[in-house]
Amino acid sequence: MFKNIREDIASVFDRDPAARNTFEVLTCYPGLHARIFHRMSNTLWHVGLKWLARFISHFARWFTGIEIHPGATIGRRFFIDHGMGVVIGETAEIGDDVTMYHGVTLGGTSWKEGKRHPTLGNGVVIGAGAKVLGPIHIGDGAKIGSNAVVVKDVPAGATAAGIPARILDEEKKADHGFKAYAIGNDQNDPVAKTLHGLIGHSVTVDQRIDFILQQLEKMGVRVEEERATADKFDPNHLNKIVD
Repeated sequence: MFKNIREDIASVFDRDPAARNTFEVLTCYPGLHARIFHRMSNTLWHVGLKWLARFISHFARWFTGIEIHPGATIGRRFFIDHGMGVVIGETAEIGDDVTMYHGVTLGGTSWKEGKRHPTLGNGVVIGAGAKVLGPIHIGDGAKIGSNAVVVKDVPAGATAAGIPARILDEEKKADHGFKAYAIGNDQNDPVAKTLHGLIGHSVTVDQRIDFILQQLEKMGVRVEEERATADKFDPNHLNKIVD
């Protein structure tokens, strides 16, 4: 127990620059308190004292603002930053060195018994307000952006963001450092990239149409009406809107 608590405290210092000393972490970090309560309730759950386990979980929710079902399986060095509003369901499984921010839900999408909640691999980071729903698997080292809604598996090392969540392209594959809230500045949204591509294609099409009109004018064809009714297309402005 005490070894695990020491590991949890060390993980706070590793991932939160606001942490100043051990006493502050022990007394002022609800994520650490919730983890301690969950260890107690989880032990009671597995020895058959389910009501007492649920009662301790209920008290922990009131005390910390974090709701972790006693049946959830949680690995080592689990860190919940800020914590308020976190909900972790009964059949959720969380690996080692996972980081989670406030407002995260590991929820179920079925009323049937059995596996209903997500499985998180080692080193996963889930940003504030994200909802990870159903018996899906989030691979080792994956990152879930803030406010994302994830309903499909996320491969190891990938970054998912959006509603519903999409896998983002990472331009700097060599950078595997910790990223607060699971989002860095080196990812590109595939939808944004697609829109930029369509805007670029529209520019090319407009250039070709203009060339055709010029050739028609040289042949004596009147094209004033076509030029007057042409749309005023500003690709630079549209690209800025997409970004």
